Amino acid sequence: MPPDTPGTPVNPPPPPEHWFADVLASDGGVVGLRPITPEDAPALERFHTALSDRTRYLRYFGPYPRMTPKDLYRTTHVDYRDRVGLVTELGDEIIAVGRYEYLADRPGPRAAEVAFVVADEHQGRGLGSILLEHLAGAAAENDIETFVAEVLAENNAMVQVFRDAGYQVQRSRDGSVLHLEFAIDPTEALLSVRDSRERASEARSVGNLLSPKSIAVIGATPSTSRVGGAVLANLLSGAYQGPVFPVNRNRTAVRGVRAYPTVRDIPDEVDLAVIAVPATEIGSVLDDCMAKGVKGLVVLTAGFSETGPHGYQAERELVDAARAHGMRVVGPSALGIANTDPSIALNATLAPVLPGRGRIGFFCQSGPLGAAILGEAAARQLGLSTFVSAGNRADVSGNDLLQYWDSDPDTDVVLLYLETFGNPRKFSRIARRVAHTKPIVAVNSGRNTARADGDQDLDRSLVRNLFAQAGIIQVDSITELFDCAMLLAYQPLPAGPRLAVIGNSAALSWLAVDAARGEGLAAGEPIDLGPQAGPADYLTAVAGAVTDPAVDAVIVIYSPPVPAAVASFAEAIRSGAQSDPATPVLTTFVADQGMPNLLATRGPGGILERGSIPSYGDPERAARALGRARRYAEWRTRPLSPIARPGGVDTARARELVAEWNSGDATRWITDLQAAELLGCYGIGVVEFREVLDADAAVAAADELGFPVAAKATGEIWRNRPDLTGVRLDLWRSDAVRRAFTDLAEISGNPVHIQRMATKGVGCTFRVQDDPSFGSVISFGLSGTIIDLLGDRVYRALPLTEAESAELIDAPRAAPLLSGTVGGRDIGKPVDKGALAELAQRISALCDDLPEVRELQCEPVLASPEGAAVLYARVRIGPEPNRFDIGPRRMG
Repeated sequence: MPPDTPGTPVNPPPPPEHWFADVLASDGGVVGLRPITPEDAPALERFHTALSDRTRYLRYFGPYPRMTPKDLYRTTHVDYRDRVGLVTELGDEIIAVGRYEYLADRPGPRAAEVAFVVADEHQGRGLGSILLEHLAGAAAENDIETFVAEVLAENNAMVQVFRDAGYQVQRSRDGSVLHLEFAIDPTEALLSVRDSRERASEARSVGNLLSPKSIAVIGATPSTSRVGGAVLANLLSGAYQGPVFPVNRNRTAVRGVRAYPTVRDIPDEVDLAVIAVPATEIGSVLDDCMAKGVKGLVVLTAGFSETGPHGYQAERELVDAARAHGMRVVGPSALGIANTDPSIALNATLAPVLPGRGRIGFFCQSGPLGAAILGEAAARQLGLSTFVSAGNRADVSGNDLLQYWDSDPDTDVVLLYLETFGNPRKFSRIARRVAHTKPIVAVNSGRNTARADGDQDLDRSLVRNLFAQAGIIQVDSITELFDCAMLLAYQPLPAGPRLAVIGNSAALSWLAVDAARGEGLAAGEPIDLGPQAGPADYLTAVAGAVTDPAVDAVIVIYSPPVPAAVASFAEAIRSGAQSDPATPVLTTFVADQGMPNLLATRGPGGILERGSIPSYGDPERAARALGRARRYAEWRTRPLSPIARPGGVDTARARELVAEWNSGDATRWITDLQAAELLGCYGIGVVEFREVLDADAAVAAADELGFPVAAKATGEIWRNRPDLTGVRLDLWRSDAVRRAFTDLAEISGNPVHIQRMATKGVGCTFRVQDDPSFGSVISFGLSGTIIDLLGDRVYRALPLTEAESAELIDAPRAAPLLSGTVGGRDIGKPVDKGALAELAQRISALCDDLPEVRELQCEPVLASPEGAAVLYARVRIGPEPNRFDIGPRRMG
């Protein structure tokens, strides 16, 4: 029989699945977090007994050496609503416990008392803050608005957790006890604290992988033609500063280094294990690593998710087991990781060539392509700070590396080769922040989506638009990736679009001017030095250009009319550029593709340093790189804009409606009347209409709405038809309404809408859709068949900032029509673009607040000088997708 515990469920409900999470502690280690269950009683009792006397005193205000059966039962039997318990664990051991209990007798907003305790050996890892975040998330789901806590005044660590959480805490004191009380609404301050802690823990986690004190190579062999032999050879020849332990069951030594049968047999601690054994042997190797306490894994082995469902399942089991024991995983099917810091000198990759020390961080998913990219970087003498090839990206992702490079003082430029985006919302959030201080250049392979319609043009438009929104410089090839990197890593950003082109070939100079103008740069007539120009002429021209206040960047072209030594020309250009190092200078030396060697400023190992002048094989490549750098520089100067939250929003009512209409696992379109009611909760008024079933009702509706009215057939095939077959407009009399109803009901067989006529205007469309790579995406464009055929739509990830809402309206190529101009000619009054931007903000807020809204269409929207009128809206709702990025911290 259970102890007498009033209010405690004898048979608790199943714990909510979405409360299970892997999270990163402040030291970068992984811990598991989940709801407590009755089966946890023995582990909880062991946890409590192992606490020190001091920890138990601070938590329970007294000795309390053992939990009573009643307390043990009450703690493990919860209803996951009014009483909630969460545990964090490492392996099979509980290392922290948190709980809240609803205070039924307390007047005012629903409140709960919160408390938690952390095992002594895990204190200082931020687990209390993690528990508080997740308890607050659970409480918010259960309509609890306020947390209260009773804490001993001498419990400084616990007081600090509440003080640093970002809540507005009210404090009072009764003797030795502090009474703390705070609302758990997710304020901007709270989200800022969450994001800051997430960044720190993820950066620390990656830092642990890139700075191991010792490494085991599992599957090490003498042969460099095999994976285990190649990575071992690179580690040993790369001057790695820590011990390397080969692991091979059949050898006592590999490449002259003592080998061990298993990781368990290594007498010293092992921070990082590089795994190069067949996929079938991974299970036993993982057990050994877990028993040894390895902190991170680099899995070079292939044969996982890329092979199909069975391989995917094996990959998930690998990652789940590793995380359960506190380990991060790079891979599987990874090329490896590298850190060129001389104090670490880590080359745990399969790449035959690794660039020297520099200030560029590089992330790649593809292993084979990563090797080629590293070779190209080395050939261009581009130095790297760190490199990670994540292969299948089962755990460590580009998001983790962005967090690391954001706070890494040794990285100035970030290069990404992406095939998928992992958590797209998080990627966009992190990239926006990082790009404001460090340029991000990304190649997207085009494999990032599983779009059912196969629309690759749409896919490219999405990537281009959403990268630009986040400040990411998108390029289409590896060559362009390095072209941009050469400029961004070694030259300053252009302060403006004004370009001077200097050269001794008129044809090449005009080619550069035309290419630059195509990139949006303001390039004037080139400075033609003539074919007889000497080094002194170049020095004078370059010095004059970089010091000219009307010039923001310079492209210098040298094409010798006859074969000649060009070192003196390179020195002249370099000397001229030094007249004002704040002006970026790019060159094209047609004579010699080795010109980077002559225009470089070199550091240790011959790697290029800041101030080196990039040289390109042709002037068009130089112009493209400069154009991208200029657009990025312009984006970076824009002031940060807050997320738009318009007034007049009834979120509570909207959530009630969606909960009422949403049922089952399938998505469905709600009715037109329901859609109008839902949008009305967010201040989006669909032009008033009535749904009628007979002619008399149609006439009555027209009388109620007021003439003139429109009559519209309903049904999928009649929506937004360019021939307007299903629409009758400007109906001024009852007989016209009656006739229109009869015609439309006859052709459609469905109810008919009678709608008040709106002010004439320019037709526009807003759509929100679930994108398989980027999450919720809003698009905007003008309406019309030709516009649809041209694909003149712009895309932005949600939620929108205030500035992005305005930019969205101006972004389509046809947007000048909204301003009443075409080709500089006035064609009418400008529409109220502010009303369109506000409509975008309201749609953004609705879709951000209501994740069950999977698709939304407002079309047509008539934009006029008087405002924006939504004539028709459709909404599709369904099960809530993965929204991990908007709740408490967790790993994806």
